[in-house]
This record gives sequence, C-alpha cells and structure tokens, in this order.
Amino acid sequence: MDASASTLLRRPMHVNAYAASSATSPLEPTTIERRDVGPKDVLIDIAYAGICHSDIHTIRGEWGDVPYPLTVGHEIVGTVAEVGSEVTSHKVGDRVGVGCMVNSCRECDNCLAGEEQYCEKGNIGTYAGKDVDGTITQGGYSERIVVDEHFVLRVPESIPYEKAAPLLCAGITTYSPLNHWNAGPGKKVAVVGLGGLGHMAVKIAHAMGAEVTVLSQTLSKKDDGLKMGADHYYATKDDETFEKLKKSFDLIINTVSAPLELRKYLGLLTLNGTMVNVGAPPEPLPIQVFTLFTNRRSFAGSSIGGIRETQEMLDFCAEHGIAPETELISADQINEAYERVLNSDVRYRFVIDAKTFAPA
Repeated sequence: MDASASTLLRRPMHVNAYAASSATSPLEPTTIERRDVGPKDVLIDIAYAGICHSDIHTIRGEWGDVPYPLTVGHEIVGTVAEVGSEVTSHKVGDRVGVGCMVNSCRECDNCLAGEEQYCEKGNIGTYAGKDVDGTITQGGYSERIVVDEHFVLRVPESIPYEKAAPLLCAGITTYSPLNHWNAGPGKKVAVVGLGGLGHMAVKIAHAMGAEVTVLSQTLSKKDDGLKMGADHYYATKDDETFEKLKKSFDLIINTVSAPLELRKYLGLLTLNGTMVNVGAPPEPLPIQVFTLFTNRRSFAGSSIGGIRETQEMLDFCAEHGIAPETELISADQINEAYERVLNSDVRYRFVIDAKTFAPA
C-alpha cells in the first residue's frame, strides 16, 4: 500500500466530551476530534479530570473572547494508550498527567530555562489555544487526549489516582510561588482563602516547614484548615484580625478570584515581605504605591510552573503524602458543580470520572 492510500484510510479520532457552545449555555455531551499520534506524541486514556475555577472563567467569557464550542479542563490524569515512534519518556500503561499547557516554542530564553509557562511567544494552553497545526486545543473533559511527550507528567503511584488531577493546576499553581519565595522553616506564610487553591497552599507550605496561617472570610472551615496543617486561622471579616497580624508575614499567597482591599493585606507583611496573587479576578485590582513603601513590601503575581517544576511538585507531594481533598462526580453533574464552585460549596475540588462522558 503506498503512502497516499494509507493516508486515505486514516480516520480522524473522535472522542466523547462535554463542551459549551456559548458563554451562557450549559456544558453538554458532544464529540471532539483529536489529532493522529505523531512521532513525539502520547495518546492518553483519561481517567479523571478536575474542575478548576479557570474553566468557569473561560467558558463564561470572563477572561476574553472564547473559540466556541469549547471543551475545557486542564487537570488531567490517565493512562498512556499509545506512543509515537520517537517517544522516549513514556510507555504504554504508564500513569501520567497533563496540566495547563500542551506546548510552547521551546526555543526562547524562558523555555530553555525550564519556565515554559512564561514562553516569550506564549505557551499553548490545554484548551482554547491555537495549536501548532492551527486547530483550537480542546481540554480534558473528554475520554482521550493527544499531547507532545514533553508536556506529559509522570504521576507517582503513591498519589491516589482519583485525587491526583487537581495537582496539575491547583498543586503547581501554589507550589511554584511557595518554592520561588522560599517558604520553609523560619518563614511565616499566610494563605488567603481556603478553597481549591488555598487548601493545597496550606498543605504544601506546611510540608515545606513554614508556619502557616489561613486568612478566610469566616471561621467556618477552621477545623479543616488546622487538620491540613495550618498553625493559625483568622476571619478577615473581623477588623481586629488586620490589627492583630500587622507586619507578621514574610509571604502571603492570595488564592481568591475576587477583589480584595489590598491595603489591609499588604499591611500584614513584614520587612521585605511579598504578597503573591495566584487567584485571577476579572476585575482590575487597585493598589496604592505608598502601601508598598513601608517595609519595602512587594506585590507580585505567579502563574503555574514549568514542566520540570511540575514534576518536582508531583514527586514532593508523593514524598510527603499530599493529595487534594476532592469530591468525585459524573459528567452529567458538571453544570451543577460549576454553580457550587461559584457558591463556595465544595470541599475542596471537584473531579470528574471520565468513564461517564456519554456519547452525544
């Protein structure tokens, strides 16, 4: 059989998925197309996909224009079903994960430094990105995905399979700033918000050896926070909290995706302290520069981590017995789960069982 005949016999790979057709429509069953497995590609049978607040922001058009119809999901774990002829890092049957990006230029200074998330040409997101072949990437609310081997992570066996998916976003999003700003023994770290991101920040910062304080609107999750490793827990609705904790923290990790009165939180930083935003509210955040002058404070932002750091995070979590707190749902519960996320009615991350992605 010649090459042209072989090409004619090839069929696009269609897989069951859930997608939204507009910013106001619910996610519904559909089929999406995956590319053929290339020489450097890995085909993954998805086992579980986490629900991230970013999925909701994106689907609802809160972060800009969206190429509908769109399948989201960038917290993915599964099993390798097929590898390309040149793949060396993974083999069929391996337990693997995919996070928030599936490609980058791999040539710029940032990529060469192992910081692909800051690719100077822009990394290619797991969903809603323009892939190298010109197609729009579709995410993990689906049965299968094809990803370049460089962006496929090894998931240690000691991490519970059904809980591992949120580590690929929530885990690395909090691990990266804690790692970069040297959270550890002798450091006082505050975590703003005890949600999907916040609970991971508490667990990781505690495992790093820092003294951890949770700053939450109320004390309703205090028992949870202390069990996860927090040393202290305060309600931000109580104005006395900000007076009592003034100039206390070396590092504040802000995980909430809503505007805050930054002046009050920046006042909690000690000399050379830094407040890092990992939550991403769609509204601009006002800041008074004079607030930074006192104690030489810094206000920063942090994205996810690069592939090397993400693997480091997975290995760290395996070593320290860290796993997200999750609630397993079926695909037909996704829309309900979105509403519950918006109402802070989840402890602490929804994970979809990929076996339930029904045919359209």
